Amino acid sequence: MVFGALNERKEMALQNFPDQLRAGSGPGWSRFPMPSPATRQASTTDARLSRVSRPEKQALSGAFFWLSAFYFVYCARPEDYIFFLRYLPLAKITGTAAFLSLLTSAGKTPRRFKDLPREGKYLFAIIILLFVSGFLSPVWRGGAVSHTIDFAKVYVAWVLTFLLITSKERLWRIIHIQAASVPVLCLAALMMGHSIPRLNGVMGGIYSNANDLAFAIVLSVPFSLAFLIRSKGLIGKLAWGSGLIVMAATLFMTASRSGFIDMVITGTICLWHFGVRGRRFYLVIATLFVSAILMMSLGGRLRARMSTLTGSADGTQVEERAYESFEERKEGMIKAFYGMLNYPVFGIGHRNFPVYSGNWIDVHCAYLQIGVEGGIPVLILYLLFFRRGFKNLRAIRKKRNLDPETTLLAGALHASLIGFVVGAAFGPEAYQYFAYFAVAYTSVLFAISREAEKSETSAAKISKTTLPYSGKSRNNDKIGALTPSY
Repeated sequence: MVFGALNERKEMALQNFPDQLRAGSGPGWSRFPMPSPATRQASTTDARLSRVSRPEKQALSGAFFWLSAFYFVYCARPEDYIFFLRYLPLAKITGTAAFLSLLTSAGKTPRRFKDLPREGKYLFAIIILLFVSGFLSPVWRGGAVSHTIDFAKVYVAWVLTFLLITSKERLWRIIHIQAASVPVLCLAALMMGHSIPRLNGVMGGIYSNANDLAFAIVLSVPFSLAFLIRSKGLIGKLAWGSGLIVMAATLFMTASRSGFIDMVITGTICLWHFGVRGRRFYLVIATLFVSAILMMSLGGRLRARMSTLTGSADGTQVEERAYESFEERKEGMIKAFYGMLNYPVFGIGHRNFPVYSGNWIDVHCAYLQIGVEGGIPVLILYLLFFRRGFKNLRAIRKKRNLDPETTLLAGALHASLIGFVVGAAFGPEAYQYFAYFAVAYTSVLFAISREAEKSETSAAKISKTTLPYSGKSRNNDKIGALTPSY
């Protein structure tokens, strides 16, 4: 009778076992509760993403390398101070590799081409219209088209920057290339051309002209200052602090009036973000102290050139040349304005204004430069493009609970964009890549913050739909005494 009762109760337990297995209850299952359907779905999704992300990351590492190489060649220009690199077309090599990376990375990145923000579409439209302007140029069609092809590389770098940089770590790395390259290049310019007036022609490319070199310094100072604040070690702070001093000294050596005015405005914005709002008042004191020393020791030529703007010139040779330069720029702006009236739709062609003016000088105002060479539609798109950079930053600053690194990046980008808007009114900088890079950084930072918000929202929804298992079994009372728990 005893064995019969035991067998009967054992059969009842085996009959209930499938129900207990599905319910996650019963003996042996109380310690290992079954996950809810939402949890199982999330786990399956995470596992699938982890399997996909690993080969995708490996495939895109090469594209990011060539993007970084393109940034390095453009910002650092190693061929100017490493002699054997002068025989290699580094710009063409890295530009072509970046373009091929753009083609091969299509469909493999977390962001797609359809996710490109409006500013990316504005830039694409600008380049298309510049090509049309080149083919219809009344001045020099071949030169305009050739220059537009060269300028179109910025779109490849812009799109790759947006598609490949999906984390703040990568964003800091790509900005680091620009922020570190300019101080090194300034040091090389001081060492190689300390006896050359205004450092004209010491370096090549975008740094060959003194005003262009000063403009590049102004756009890079906010990023170097951000890295100075971000550095935690003494060596890092000394390196970035020394780099800032070298850049400031180079700016005074160029004696660029527009660069100095731009630097005062950009520096004020930097000190407001990092010094006043960030409560780092030592930055304000240190900046004023270093600026005063540099002005007294290296600012003689700059003071002489600035005197032509105030009418207090004494007639020295430096002041006479500065006044002649001022008159040439004023005449160039007048010719550019009339050129826009004569060719309002498609302009005269990319980089054709020096030929059109007859003086072989660029118009020293980026807004007039792109307006006369590309037409009024291109000028409108140009303004809308940079307006989007400010809108991205404004949207980022409106977000609550920003982490310190995002706040630091947003402040540096705001100061750099202000520096461009001001400096573009005094120089032929319409095609300078640094300004387009800055807008790309704002687009990437905004996309990263938006994706983080979506991820947090999805996680919150999953946590709400997932019900925690109580660990109790509805059938434990029946069979718990007969079946051991594992």
